[in-house]
Amino acid sequence: MLNISIAIPDSSLVDESTKLDKSRKISLIARACSIFKVNSILIYKDGNFHEDRNLIVTILRYLVTPPYLRKKLFPKISQLKYAGVLHPLKIQSHTVPMASSKIKTNDYRDGVVIGIKGRRFVDSGLDRLIPYNGNQPIGKRITIQFKTGYPDFSIKEIEKDKIPNYWGYKIQEKGNLFSLLTSWQGLIILTSRKGKQITKTHLEEYAKSEKPILIVFGSPEKGIHDILGNKIKQVQNAKVLNFFPDQATETVRLEEAILGTLSILNLSKFN
Repeated sequence: MLNISIAIPDSSLVDESTKLDKSRKISLIARACSIFKVNSILIYKDGNFHEDRNLIVTILRYLVTPPYLRKKLFPKISQLKYAGVLHPLKIQSHTVPMASSKIKTNDYRDGVVIGIKGRRFVDSGLDRLIPYNGNQPIGKRITIQFKTGYPDFSIKEIEKDKIPNYWGYKIQEKGNLFSLLTSWQGLIILTSRKGKQITKTHLEEYAKSEKPILIVFGSPEKGIHDILGNKIKQVQNAKVLNFFPDQATETVRLEEAILGTLSILNLSKFN
């Protein structure tokens, strides 16, 4: 199974003029990443886009949070003004049973640690709270596995990476693109219309590799070459690839590029 992460700039929304359109664009990116089981979304710095970066991070985190936890973890803030237009991810962590009687041994859920009368519990959206004896602070979101199911629940914390099914993407804020690429431990794909056309041989190479793969996208106004300049030659373990050869449109929008690129790489699993 491919271990794919993507990197997008905090200038990703520069071509959208309203918060509504920006919110919709982020939603499309989140959906594409969830469809193709992206491990992490890395947001790198590309100028002075502090407000847009906050919007990207907030909406991505909101969407990957199970609906039953959102009111507990997200206050009413301006970044979520258009939460109603965001498309739900409907990944497995979001479609778990809501009745405690349906919880079985080894089931997984997300929850949040809460305190009541000096005791701590996990609120996981069920019709009962689950006693919690771990070390996480109140208000912390955690992922749990049920050691015993209904009616006598006992749980343990678990890392998302240990869950056999896709449980959602992680979000990481990074510095500039070059520093991100030099610290990446794995393979790198720099997407560009100036790159070599993606081939079956490329797909076979990625399918065989056990290293994590980072797919890097430029901004609506600047491509990878413009952002990196001459430093692009110093990036190790990287290929510059064109996933849209002979494109008929003047540009490929970021959300289209992400969906198309992930679709093509997904084929490598079936060769």
